[in-house]
Amino acid sequence: MDISKLRKKYEEEGIDSATALGDPIEQFKIWYVQAKEAVIPEPDAAVIASVNEEEYPSSRFVLVRKVDGDGFVFFTNYRSDKATSFALSPKVSLTFGWLPLHRQIRIHGLVEVATEKESDEYFSQRPRGHQIGAWASPQGQVIQDRKTLEGRYKEISERFGDGPIPRPEHWGGYRIRPTMVEFWQGRPDRLHDRLRYTRGSDGWLIQRLAP
Repeated sequence: MDISKLRKKYEEEGIDSATALGDPIEQFKIWYVQAKEAVIPEPDAAVIASVNEEEYPSSRFVLVRKVDGDGFVFFTNYRSDKATSFALSPKVSLTFGWLPLHRQIRIHGLVEVATEKESDEYFSQRPRGHQIGAWASPQGQVIQDRKTLEGRYKEISERFGDGPIPRPEHWGGYRIRPTMVEFWQGRPDRLHDRLRYTRGSDGWLIQRLAP
């Protein structure tokens, strides 16, 4: 299969260090709002990459649920493969790709467990079925078949009945505190714009990179 002739012209306006905000989190928020306005499906979806015990890089999509001055927060099973890799090394990469806008945001940072308050608050607002699923799924483990999973779901549902469902101890949030954020904007003739924010002792250093 030859796909070498696929071409897409990038005609969007660029991004410049003279007009970009000094804080990459605030610049991210501007781009995120624009992604929502462009009706991009799940603009909160991002690829997080970490390294496992065999030193293989491993990537998977997560849904980022909170962005504030301290970084990016997502939620998952603390017994998952990614959680295991975080325990081995807190250095991770997070990438947002908003293809209709020809934009990418690449983030390097250190991951840490979110506060219990953050995890409890988010879990309490999840749909009930999602709460049950967090209890029912032994994420990443081998199971016999789907019926096994559905049986666990039914069992958990019956256990809690119509009452409130507490957050399981093995499920909660992680926060990525960024050390580097790069904004990429597709431009004509492949002369793309790349602005890199690097955290230093005196704040953020902004540099333009060649495409």
